[in-house]
Amino acid sequence: MVLNSAMVTFARFGYRKTSMEEVARAAHISRPGLYFLFSSKEALFRAAVTQALERDIAAVEHVLADTGRPLPERLVEAFDQWAGRYVGPLARDVAVVIEDNPDLLGEIVRTAPRRFEELITDAIAIESGREAAHPVAQTVISASIGLKHQAASREFYLDRLKVAIGLLVR
Repeated sequence: MVLNSAMVTFARFGYRKTSMEEVARAAHISRPGLYFLFSSKEALFRAAVTQALERDIAAVEHVLADTGRPLPERLVEAFDQWAGRYVGPLARDVAVVIEDNPDLLGEIVRTAPRRFEELITDAIAIESGREAAHPVAQTVISASIGLKHQAASREFYLDRLKVAIGLLVR
């Protein structure tokens, strides 16, 4: 609850303008209570982003493990869990706050995207072979990044992503 409230508050105001008081208010706890849990705004930000990225990776792992569903369907859902949730006005702000403050976050901003790429590559490799999987995975990831910046809505992002995956994954 506290970390989710923190992410929403950071997204709304940006990292620099967010105060511990605002996060405490959003989380319905006292400011001293928040400081008891997190020694600084930086520690709170790191914990909130780490939780979000770990949750996203776990959701992607779960979706891709469901091999009873067609690969393109699983890939669209995996990308929705990883990036689609961050399309739209407030959600986009979460991604911007993360992208604008990489030095505060440490290794997680590098390891989570690498893990996502590995998961996508492994899922594609099962059907297409290892050699073909890596460039296809990288291309779908690049398409997702471009679409995420073009899309005004999650629905637009997903519709276009389905087309890209349909072209690349056969």
